[in-house]
Amino acid sequence: MTLLAGGLPPPRVAQRRRLVDPQSGDPLDEGLILWFPGPRSATGEDVAELHLHGSRAVLAAVMQVLSRLGLRLAEPGEFTRRAFLNGKLDLLQAEAIADLAAAETEAQRRQALRQLGGELGDVYRRWRDRLTRILAHLEAAIDFPDEDLPPEIEDRILGDTEGLVAEIERHLADGHRGERLRDGIDVAIVGPPNAGKSSLLNRIARRDVAITSPVAGTTRDVIEVAIDLGGYPVVLADTAGLRDSADAIEQEGKRRAVQRAEQAEIRLFVFDTAHPADAAGASTWAGADTILVANKIDLVPVAETDLSPPALPVSALTGEGIDRLLTMLGERVAQTYRIEAPVLTRARHRQALEEAAASLRRSFSAALPELRAEDLRLALRSLGRITGAVNVEDLLDVIFRDFCIGK
Repeated sequence: MTLLAGGLPPPRVAQRRRLVDPQSGDPLDEGLILWFPGPRSATGEDVAELHLHGSRAVLAAVMQVLSRLGLRLAEPGEFTRRAFLNGKLDLLQAEAIADLAAAETEAQRRQALRQLGGELGDVYRRWRDRLTRILAHLEAAIDFPDEDLPPEIEDRILGDTEGLVAEIERHLADGHRGERLRDGIDVAIVGPPNAGKSSLLNRIARRDVAITSPVAGTTRDVIEVAIDLGGYPVVLADTAGLRDSADAIEQEGKRRAVQRAEQAEIRLFVFDTAHPADAAGASTWAGADTILVANKIDLVPVAETDLSPPALPVSALTGEGIDRLLTMLGERVAQTYRIEAPVLTRARHRQALEEAAASLRRSFSAALPELRAEDLRLALRSLGRITGAVNVEDLLDVIFRDFCIGK
C-alpha cells in the first residue's frame, strides 16, 4: 500500500488517496484506503483494504500492479481460514460465514447470524468444560486411590455424566430442523394423475417450471423449485400421479413420488374437485403434515361438491385460493421452524455429537475406571472437533473449499 498510495493511513481510518503505478508513475484510480494492523483485524494479521471504482479496467490495472509486487488472489475461504487459525473464530463461526453468504431467506440469515454470534459454540464449550471437570475428578480417583477423597465422588461423576449425555441427546433429537432450514424444507405435491399438481407448482412458483397437459401421466419424474415462503426456504416438489399402470416409466415415477412424499416434511395432496373420492388417497399420509387441496374449482363450484374430509379449495388456473393455501402452508412451516435456541446446522456437528454421546453411554458399562476415563476422553475429543479445539487439520480443506472467493 505504501508503494501504491504513498504511505499508510492511520490504523482503522479511511482516507482518500490516489493510487499510482510505482514503476511507471501512471495514476491507476482514486479511492479510499484503510489499514488494520494485526492482531486487531478480522484475520489477526495485517490487513489493507482498497475501496476502488469497480470498472473492469480499474480492477485489471490495479491487480496487474499488485501481482507484479508479489501479491495473489485469495483462495476460496482463505480469509476466514486465516481468522480461524489465528483464533479469531471457531469452526462453527467460520461455517456460519459461509451460511450467511449463501442465505437466501430471512430464516436462513437469522440462523447463520445466531451461529456467527457464537451461541452454538458457547453451548458446546460449556459441555466440553463440564466433561473436562468430570474427567479430572475421575482421574483424581484413579491416580490417588489412597488419598482421602470424598466418598461420594463416584456418585457425583456418574450423575454428572448422565446429566450431560441427556442434554446432548435432547439436542440431537431436534428433527434435523437446523439442517433442513439451511438446505430447504421439503414440501411434496402428491395426488392422482391430472389433478393439476404441475399447474399448482407453476402458479406458486409464478413461472412455467413443469410441463402441463390434459393428458394424464405427463409428469414422470420429480420436479423441484425453491421458493421463499414467509422468510423460510421451501423446496416444492411436483411428483408423478399416484395410479397403477403397466407402463414401466409410470411405475418408476409413482415409486419416486411415494418416496418423496415419505421424506417430505409437509405434503400437499391435490385432487380434482370433480372427483372428491380421490381425496381418500391422502389417508396414506394422514396427519397434520398433510394438507388436502381441492383443485379446479373454476370448473366445479365448491357449493356443488361434497368435500369430505374438508379440503382447501383452489384454482391453479385462475389463482383463486392460492394466497390462502400459501398462508396455511407458511403457518405450518413456521410452527416447526420458528427456532429461537441454537440448533445443529450441519451433518458434521451431528456426527461428532452422536460419537460423544455413544462414548459417554459406553462409559457407564466400563469394567475399570481407566476404561471409563478413556471413553470420557473420546467424548471430549468429539466435542472439541466441532469447534476446532482439537487438531482438525484434516477437516479444514473440506470446510473451506465451498467458500466464495475473498471470504
